[in-house]
Amino acid sequence: MFKPRHFLRMARWARNPPSASAVKLVFGIVLVALIIVGIERYIGWPDALTLEKPPRRVNMQPLPSE
Repeated sequence: MFKPRHFLRMARWARNPPSASAVKLVFGIVLVALIIVGIERYIGWPDALTLEKPPRRVNMQPLPSE
């Protein structure tokens, strides 16, 4: 389940927790990401930014010889 490395990392974070500004930065980034996901889900993705799907199979035929 937990590897010993995880316990060492948790102990280090308990002794030296991140600063309040670092925590706010991480929560801000997560909040911006969630807002973008919400906009994409409810409003939609613009068609101009959607890539066209390439054909699954390219039909390769030999060149006609003269």
